[in-house]
Amino acid sequence: MLGTMALRLAGFFLIVTCVVPVSQPGAPVAITPGSRVLMDAHNCYPYWGQWTDRIERALKTGTPLAIEQDLFWYTDPHTHKSQSFVTHGKPIHGNEPTMHDYFFERIRPLMEAALQESDHGGWPLVTLNLDFKSNEAAHHAALWKLLKQYEAWICSAERTADVRKVMPMTVRPLLVLTGEADSQERDFYDIVPLGERLLVFGAVRSEGKNPLSPAEVMVPEPANNYRRWWNSPWNAVERGGQRKAGPWTTQDEIRLQQLVTRAHELGLWIRFYTLDGLSDRDLGRNGWDKGYNFGSREKASLRWMAAIRAGVDFIATDQYEDVAALVRTQGAPGHSITPVSAMK
Repeated sequence: MLGTMALRLAGFFLIVTCVVPVSQPGAPVAITPGSRVLMDAHNCYPYWGQWTDRIERALKTGTPLAIEQDLFWYTDPHTHKSQSFVTHGKPIHGNEPTMHDYFFERIRPLMEAALQESDHGGWPLVTLNLDFKSNEAAHHAALWKLLKQYEAWICSAERTADVRKVMPMTVRPLLVLTGEADSQERDFYDIVPLGERLLVFGAVRSEGKNPLSPAEVMVPEPANNYRRWWNSPWNAVERGGQRKAGPWTTQDEIRLQQLVTRAHELGLWIRFYTLDGLSDRDLGRNGWDKGYNFGSREKASLRWMAAIRAGVDFIATDQYEDVAALVRTQGAPGHSITPVSAMK
């Protein structure tokens, strides 16, 4: 039994060695899966011109944090010009914010200040989670062009011929993640020339699987050079997800821990979405999705605390302030939260 345990531990440390940024002396460990818990600001952009303060609310909670941005490729019916907008999807009017204006230029002071500091131990300060609502090749190309403008801010790794060869990551203050789609792997990995830098890292494939399958069935393979995280709905923990969640049980806690442990053993970050707790009658005024709502803050808090205990890397929520406060007080020690509200 001890021999088996030793072999498992050796395998785990081999995976971790692959994903920890060992290419630079004194590289930080914050980027290692399982090293910290972050609040992930779900749908952090305006809806229909409303709730325009979401990114400000998220940043005021302090760094490190994660921020989700949804992107849709819109073609103007009059000019036939296409452009990527930050939006949940149709209907689109063509006046929605762009990633350049709404996200990148807003975090510029934070990124530039971070690059001037000598302490990189908390990098990445911001993890950008891109949720493409349309996956046109032109859309991906436009996003790649935008990322290249900010490459000095962004975590990167060398593109290899064999995707199974996980290259060490050069750590910067911004980490960019994207989804499971094969078209994204094609446009953000396959067509990148060998030896050049990857700027976007995809999620492992889990869509279409029985969410209550054993953890090793859900994700059978370790992280590779492109796919380095696991984006999981909550129904993988509790049958039926948020709307059908009953009392939080020991069995639920064990299931959550199994999924998190599996992810970290495979060298993957893991994100669960989206954990909200509010009375249904109050959802509309906040622009939140009923499907992600446990129905009360008390019910959501039990899950937030369980996710923190389990070491979930990214806890997606619309209640930015509440979850960030819990992470600050209950999260892993040694990871300070730095307010950025003064950086405009």
